[in-house]
Amino acid sequence: MNDNTFTIKESYTMDELLEIMYFLRSDSGCPWDRAQTHESLQGNMLEEAYEAVDAIQSGDPNKLCEELGDVLLQVVFHAQMGDQAGTFNFTDVVSGICRKLISRHTHLFGSDTAHTPDAVLETWEKNKHQEKGFQSTSEAMRDVPRGMPALTRAYKLQTKAANVGFDWPSHEGAKEKIHEEMGELIAEVDQNDMGRMREEAGDVLFAVVNMLRLLKIDPESALIASSEKFVRRFEEMEQSAEQEGRPLKDMTLDEMTVLYDAVKIHERSTGELKNET
Repeated sequence: MNDNTFTIKESYTMDELLEIMYFLRSDSGCPWDRAQTHESLQGNMLEEAYEAVDAIQSGDPNKLCEELGDVLLQVVFHAQMGDQAGTFNFTDVVSGICRKLISRHTHLFGSDTAHTPDAVLETWEKNKHQEKGFQSTSEAMRDVPRGMPALTRAYKLQTKAANVGFDWPSHEGAKEKIHEEMGELIAEVDQNDMGRMREEAGDVLFAVVNMLRLLKIDPESALIASSEKFVRRFEEMEQSAEQEGRPLKDMTLDEMTVLYDAVKIHERSTGELKNET
């Protein structure tokens, strides 16, 4: 063990990170780190991944660098636990992804041809199906994790269906489907059947994802951006209300709407946002 590894310094190596993680999980290390399992760290893995995405969207490279380190920690943590259990180690993790990168890029390391990003994705999926032994598209669909964000999972399921030709010729067909599903949802709302409303609401969202996919818009990113836009506008509306000496809870919906619309008009006039909601 190199004592220099455990001092604060300007830079470290991958081997030093592994050594630190090994020590933290050792009998002489940290009680919390020793107590963790693959299952107990599931939430941490998701949280760190979301924080990395948030850093990407912030456009702050320093923040992204930090969050990528947190994601890497999760990989190293799980690899160390696997090593201690005798199931796999960090070298196995690295070797596995290297093999995958080579075997999936057969347009570079094999006989396939792919000159566009879309063609590369088709090649990747073809090789993935072969490696996993999928005999049908539905098997590939079942392989899409259920724990994935619902909009992203819907997008991936639709893409797999489209790969075998089950798709609208253009976004126009998907647009008509949205209108159809919205009509069915409204009809169920009028009937006040919660079970049917939930089902039709899901169909509406699925149809919207389909149209966005055909327009090459990532639904998850689009919704994240709209949610952030709403938070920003609501904050400005709240500040405007405070400047008037009136908390939002004392205002009517119409009065709040006037303030909210004023925020939108200000954004449009200053060119802060191109897309309005």
